[in-house]
Amino acid sequence: MKTAEEIRQIALNTIREETQAIEHLSNLVDDDFVKCVEIIFLSKGRVIVTGIGKSANIAAKLVSTLNSTGTQAIFMHAADAIHGDLGMIGKDDIILCLSKSGNTPEIKVLAPFLKLMGNVLIAMVGNRNSYLAREADYIIDTTVEREACPNNLAPTSSTTAQLVMGDALATALLECRGFTAGDFARYHPGGALGKKLYLRVSDVYVHNEKPEVKPEDDIRTVILEISSKRLGVAAVIDNGQLIGIITDGDLRRMLHTHDSFAGLTAKDVMSVNPKTIGHSAMVSDALDIMRANNITQLLVVNNGSYAGVIHLHDILKEGII
Repeated sequence: MKTAEEIRQIALNTIREETQAIEHLSNLVDDDFVKCVEIIFLSKGRVIVTGIGKSANIAAKLVSTLNSTGTQAIFMHAADAIHGDLGMIGKDDIILCLSKSGNTPEIKVLAPFLKLMGNVLIAMVGNRNSYLAREADYIIDTTVEREACPNNLAPTSSTTAQLVMGDALATALLECRGFTAGDFARYHPGGALGKKLYLRVSDVYVHNEKPEVKPEDDIRTVILEISSKRLGVAAVIDNGQLIGIITDGDLRRMLHTHDSFAGLTAKDVMSVNPKTIGHSAMVSDALDIMRANNITQLLVVNNGSYAGVIHLHDILKEGII
């Protein structure tokens, strides 16, 4: 068993090796890389991403990234491709094949058939002198000097290089398409990332009570209203206009400043100029305001009129943090 310090050094060496491999990639973003982006961007078909072994795992991840950022892509395992899955390839599709060596048996069987079908073949390969590189129309070079594995065998630096270059490809396509945050939200409606981009205050606050009091209401009425609506707050409304807010904190401060509550009204303890947010604003904006002001509720206004309350707990329930 290695000592704690030895284990730490092994981890640090691995990180250094892979960092150097990634830094080297900046020298490999050449004219072929640019041409690949242009061809995929202008294509009427999809990107069929394939590979074998660990490269297949990276290929599957790249497909997910492409699809989520506006480029239609399908994963095709190289071993399955030569046993029937070639049928998924359409005439306008572009083939992106990932391989470190470019010389595996499956790749050597697959590449000629891909060429025979007439589709553009892009090789993301770590060996420019390989069989796959010679067969490809374009090469995205992911050559690494060595693996982070001490035996220079286990795919480590090479798969990291594929991962990073794949992200570079997807990001370049994203920028070319003018892919926006709104586009991203449409592809991620069920996740927290998507909710940050599409969920509005009006989608959330309508499920809450609408606590409000008049400026002349006594303290007992105020406490009962805040307690019954269970939002820790009440808006103070005068002739239909929002003039203030009373929170749990205001009531606690009242206990420190008044010996008797007899004769006190809502107007005496309220805070003026409360923080508000429009009902059509994004929930993420409401969260930013709460964080900036160290508060847990915001009064919601619609066309200048008090409409309700959005609470921090509502936002947390939606998984937005």
